[in-house]
Amino acid sequence: MTDDTPSRHRNFPTTHWTAVLSAATPGKAESRDALVALCENYWYPLYAFVRRRGYPREEARDLTQTFFVRILEGRYLNRADPAKGRFRSFLLSSFRFFLSDESDRVRAQKRGGGAPLPFEIRSGEDRFEREPRIDETPERIYERRWAHAILERVMKALRAEFAHHGRGDDFDKLKGLLIGGDGSYADLALQMGTSEGALRVSVHRFRKRYRELFRSEIAATVADPEEVDRELKFLVAVLSRRQQG
Repeated sequence: MTDDTPSRHRNFPTTHWTAVLSAATPGKAESRDALVALCENYWYPLYAFVRRRGYPREEARDLTQTFFVRILEGRYLNRADPAKGRFRSFLLSSFRFFLSDESDRVRAQKRGGGAPLPFEIRSGEDRFEREPRIDETPERIYERRWAHAILERVMKALRAEFAHHGRGDDFDKLKGLLIGGDGSYADLALQMGTSEGALRVSVHRFRKRYRELFRSEIAATVADPEEVDRELKFLVAVLSRRQQG
């Protein structure tokens, strides 16, 4: 963020945007590492997008790989502008720009995706084959996989917190109650060697921490704190739309 950033935004954790903008500056290894981690977490929504557009699996993999090679080389980063919206929108618009460049597409097909990525994307087709066979636009599958990527990051962080405190087994038992499912508190309390009342307190805290992490992850993908609630509602709607479909 620059010095003329409004004060109400200065302490906002624009983590993803910061990684993108910092990586545009040569010689910052830590910034590139942050960008690599970001790309590794969010490559699959773009792979699913291009596959849903009808590209064959090999071409889709080459195009996705080449696009992220370009990103890690610093291409398209000059188009990044947090003031223009959400990180997911920037990533998709940059990918569309890349796909419209016929020369990039031809080179990607000829050389098998370009330089190697510092992370693996070969699992993309296996994941895509497990996608539900529903009438869904490329944009919608991108949105849905983006929402799931957010959820996966949140669950990974939550599991890590439990493991750090030596409670990895508790996490595995409690996660089934995370999204409102009641199950049998009495049976689970017995399994965990605690009272039903104590278990309900633990579940309440578990859900609260989950919501905090979920909100924090969303906050890292938008540039304005006022956008967090709108993005949260959007992602919940995307996930609900999938359940209804």
